[in-house]
Amino acid sequence: MLARAGAYRCGFAAAGDVSAGARAQYRGWLSAGCHGSMQWMERHEALRASPQSVLPGAHTVVVAAFAYPASTANPLIADYAQGEDYHRALRRRLEPVAAHIRSEWGAAARVCVDTAPLPERYWATAAGVGSTGLNGHLYIPGAGAAFVLGEIVTALELPPDPPATAADCTGCGACVRACPTGALRADGTLDARRCLSYLTIEHRGELPADTDLHGRVYGCDACRRACPMQRGAQAPESLPELKPRESVAALDRHGLACITSGQWRRLFADSAVSRATAAMLRRNASAGR
Repeated sequence: MLARAGAYRCGFAAAGDVSAGARAQYRGWLSAGCHGSMQWMERHEALRASPQSVLPGAHTVVVAAFAYPASTANPLIADYAQGEDYHRALRRRLEPVAAHIRSEWGAAARVCVDTAPLPERYWATAAGVGSTGLNGHLYIPGAGAAFVLGEIVTALELPPDPPATAADCTGCGACVRACPTGALRADGTLDARRCLSYLTIEHRGELPADTDLHGRVYGCDACRRACPMQRGAQAPESLPELKPRESVAALDRHGLACITSGQWRRLFADSAVSRATAAMLRRNASAGR
């Protein structure tokens, strides 16, 4: 059913507790302040420890990876955000699968698409879907990292898949060298406070003094694009909903620097770009000018 729903790769993981090592690493990252102003990460830290916080009685985490176009239609905006909001698209595709689990097996099932306290890449690795590279992206062997993830947490007990290994990433450091602001460190730690994705999407208010967004207005693809595993990948067919829209591909910095609330609603009401307000897009497009 997941293949019919458009998933390129899927897998099952037993819904046990997140490993102590992964939890300690995340706590250390928070303690260092690398999450910037994303205080919800601190509030939800304990909830991330187990899928039981998402669905009491959970037995299985089903992970599905859906492809988006890896080629740039508009270099100002992250590739994944140039079509329909992937949260909506993936939920619409996964809800019928969850409904089937409920109706056929009488098991509770909850769809999660980057909105629940579920460490998605951890579970994607546990389910054998792919492995995480030095840049934090999930890579599927031979297919690269241009994927968004969705999960179904369910009380249905399904046979788990073997977990993926981290052997595909060689630690060559190409992603670290490509990071425009040095936000990605040599050990793979990401300091969100310097990350262009964080600054353009999550940071509210004025940008820090002398901020250089390197021409980005919403998100950044530099570390993914620089990876040899991405450059050598055979890109799979993306979901039709996630393909770039002509109206978005045609936007330039001047238009975004002057965007009105009405234009923002017409262009981005059902887009991931709606995460950033019209005022934020104007701020980003005007930075460094």
